[in-house]
Amino acid sequence: MEFAFTGRVIEWRGPAPYYFVPVPDEECADIREVAAMATYGWGVIPVEARIGETVFLTSVFPKDGSYLLPLKAAVRGPAGLSAGDDVTVSMAVRLHERQPR
Repeated sequence: MEFAFTGRVIEWRGPAPYYFVPVPDEECADIREVAAMATYGWGVIPVEARIGETVFLTSVFPKDGSYLLPLKAAVRGPAGLSAGDDVTVSMAVRLHERQPR
């Protein structure tokens, strides 16, 4: 499952600042359809994302019925991104097979 969307970088202040791009509602609905096959716990969904030339593996986090894509400094730096910037994201949910117990 692949997506492309544009979103605004937000800053989440805590013990340390974190940066995210909220995933739009339509894409969140699609992610929820495959969430049970993709999640490895806590509702997080593994994804491969691309911003500009930077490709990275991460997981989107559930938040208030939607998802947030985290942006590490290694991703923000090359693209020159900071809070309030609009960014175009290409993203694919990484499905995995459950291991037998």
